[in-house]
Amino acid sequence: MKAAIYAATEDPRFEPVSIDEFEHAIAIELTALTAPRPLTVANRMALPELIEIGRHGLIVEGMGSSGLLLPQVAVEWEWNGADFLTNCCLKAGLPPDSWLLNEVTVKIFEGEIFEEIEPAGEVKKRSFGG
Repeated sequence: MKAAIYAATEDPRFEPVSIDEFEHAIAIELTALTAPRPLTVANRMALPELIEIGRHGLIVEGMGSSGLLLPQVAVEWEWNGADFLTNCCLKAGLPPDSWLLNEVTVKIFEGEIFEEIEPAGEVKKRSFGG
């Protein structure tokens, strides 16, 4: 619940959602997440190769900050693994290459998407491809 509120009101990449937008213009999409698991490698440059675009979402944590991007984000923006890591760092308010630092933890998870067809409308399960 906290992540949804943060995404709507405090994501540094976007203007906050207004009450009017929320009530009349936004169809809700919910992604149920699996438990995150850390990605560990000897060489941090290999991290992008461990990310399956279209399957994995990312969490980047470190330096007092964290960011989360859902699995569908990389598909929608046509990102590769390195782009996905970079943008997750930016969402966390970290420098773009922070994922290369040992003090930054990178975790992956998977998700199942449910969405409204229209604002306050019917809900269906959505699939996406990677």
